[in-house]
Amino acid sequence: MTPYAAYGTNLDPHLMGRRCPHSPLRATGWLTGWRLTFGGEELGWDGALATLVQERDQQVFVAIYDLSPLDERNLDEWEVARADGNGLYRKTKVRVHTLAGDVVAWTYVLDAYEGGLPSAHYLGALSAAAEVAGAPDDYVHALRSRPCRGGGL
Repeated sequence: MTPYAAYGTNLDPHLMGRRCPHSPLRATGWLTGWRLTFGGEELGWDGALATLVQERDQQVFVAIYDLSPLDERNLDEWEVARADGNGLYRKTKVRVHTLAGDVVAWTYVLDAYEGGLPSAHYLGALSAAAEVAGAPDDYVHALRSRPCRGGGL
């Protein structure tokens, strides 16, 4: 099993149970020195996609899953991540702070420029996933308060 840090809609353990049925939720925690942002608006979706960028004094709430090899391949297809670098996302290793201690995990980072607004629907799904995963109320509120296409600020 390989630790995977989810920060987008994959925060939702019910959704991940459908996408990756052999990969249990291990813990939740914080990815420090990174911030949640959006990019890839030009890729043809309804808006920009969630990603991470390094930034000191910032943090992102994540869920850690113990991913089986089969589920990792399935998730790579779902996230359009390819080892040759020709996908939407690439994988990177990160250190997540949990109540049980630090965990080194991999996560997906969008291989596109930062910028653009997510759709209201996508931002709603992301904030709902964070809430279901147990993110603090102020974190969920900050997600719901972000500017978006088709609603929000």
